[in-house]
Amino acid sequence: MRTFPSRIICLTEESVETLYLLGREDLIIGVSEYVKRPLEAMKLPVVSQFIRSDVEKIISLQPDLVLGFSDLQKDIASVLIGRGLNVFVTNQRSIEEILNYILTLGRLVDRQEKALELVQSFEIKLEHIKQKAANLSKRPRVYFEEWDSPRISAISWVSELIEICGGENIFKHKSGSLAKERFVKDEEIIELNPEIIFGCWCGKPFKPEKVKMRAGYEGIQSIKTNNIVELPPEIFLQPGPALFVDGIDQLFAYFQSFVDS
Repeated sequence: MRTFPSRIICLTEESVETLYLLGREDLIIGVSEYVKRPLEAMKLPVVSQFIRSDVEKIISLQPDLVLGFSDLQKDIASVLIGRGLNVFVTNQRSIEEILNYILTLGRLVDRQEKALELVQSFEIKLEHIKQKAANLSKRPRVYFEEWDSPRISAISWVSELIEICGGENIFKHKSGSLAKERFVKDEEIIELNPEIIFGCWCGKPFKPEKVKMRAGYEGIQSIKTNNIVELPPEIFLQPGPALFVDGIDQLFAYFQSFVDS
């Protein structure tokens, strides 16, 4: 008889939100301390950060599946596999890969049809926003900052979302998967002169006043007009449903407001 996982540990946020949207939140027995979506998931037992996990606590919960994300969790995965656990780690970095991840997770928990419906609804929403964005009178130049020291610009899926919603990512040519591929210098930012700066620092609050004080930034258009906006990491830096549920609406609304002002 076929069986599906019944006790799942989620080492990152996107798997948690996906399982809730698939109606299988009952399977989750442990989460990352960074989980914020949905709010009720914050009440679940915390077993990990991002690159560190409480291995003994995970083992004590007796999961039959551990879900992780990215090469940065390879060491955690190796330890857990060595302790006899089933571990599934994905590396989705583009919008298409994120949608495929939702379908894959749906198959893992016997919610294939629900996952397909969810993905199709996200695809329809993406196309709708894309068409609306095409009618904007201009495409504002955007600098998305994921980290401040060193400066790290937008990862692949964020860069795609910016373009879909009507913006122009000034570092589109550097929107790789690895952090080192997205390192940028102040002189580059100053030269490309963004009209909007989005701050979305991974793991700490964004400090717009620190950005304004950087040497040479006083001439940047977004600094002159005070178009410096904090975006929530729990929406934009997790490769999962939050991007489509809320992220796409937030970006388009901001671009539309900027263009109309």
